[in-house]
Amino acid sequence: MQGHIVITGATGVIGVQLALKLISRGEEVVLFVRSPESAARKIPGAAGYVHWDSDMESGEWTRSIGGAKALIHLAGKPLLESRWSDAHKAECYSSRILGTRHLVAAIAAASEKPQVFISSSAIGYYGSFYRCDDTPRMAESAPKGSDFLAKICIDWEREALAAEKLVPRLVLLRTGIVLSTRGGMLQKMMAPFQFFAGGPIGSGLQCISWIHIDDEIASIIEALDNPAYRGPVNLVSPASVSMKEFANTLGAVLGRPALLPVPEFVVRLLMGEGGGYAVKGQNVKPAVLEAQRFSFKYPELSKALADLVQHNK
Repeated sequence: MQGHIVITGATGVIGVQLALKLISRGEEVVLFVRSPESAARKIPGAAGYVHWDSDMESGEWTRSIGGAKALIHLAGKPLLESRWSDAHKAECYSSRILGTRHLVAAIAAASEKPQVFISSSAIGYYGSFYRCDDTPRMAESAPKGSDFLAKICIDWEREALAAEKLVPRLVLLRTGIVLSTRGGMLQKMMAPFQFFAGGPIGSGLQCISWIHIDDEIASIIEALDNPAYRGPVNLVSPASVSMKEFANTLGAVLGRPALLPVPEFVVRLLMGEGGGYAVKGQNVKPAVLEAQRFSFKYPELSKALADLVQHNK
């Protein structure tokens, strides 16, 4: 495939690493960002830094859609970064729905369509559950859930599916919990352990379907390069674990005990309605990745955490 690669959400935890990886292999990468100046400092070497936000229906950014070999859409307001309110929920929803809708409209208007549209989603699509041991492992064919997080993912994917007849290939990335020391759940959990106050969140029985940031980036690039990938793809490691097992493994890697769980009522006080989802999880399997013989660099949690902790020092 010839042409450039457009990435939205390029300044997020996943986007930064993906953009830098693609630039390092010689790709012509165009970043859609809120602040081109800030992005240029954070991600040097891109072919273009274009002002874009999810509420922009049109503008100069649409010119970059035409002739792109790929459009990788990662943008969306973080769901669990702050306490939930009606306004926060509305912003999280609209940032995903409207952003995707406007991109698809730009694809429809482009005379030369992208060869592949890779659009984010999440394993919240399947719904959220309290216990890992009584939840079947869910492949991409599993039924959709019915809670708020599921609604976001379902509607998000519905907007992206409108491009299915416009582009040669559409991929929906149902991402699990991405392990990184630059943001997300792992970063938040590590701090209490340093003060011997770490432990599982909630009951510890909920399922954590996780993926190392390096495998997340590698799987997105695999979906970009390999035409066999299309439709929904679960981006999770082969081995889901309970929250209790996750905390115990993290404690062992850090050389700290995992004795002080964070009760559910405390999580709800801190996060409001969002706390209810922080103490639930999904038991998801990477069926498509396994069928395509994707090679995980970190299939085991202990090795994934050890790598991340070591490189965080």
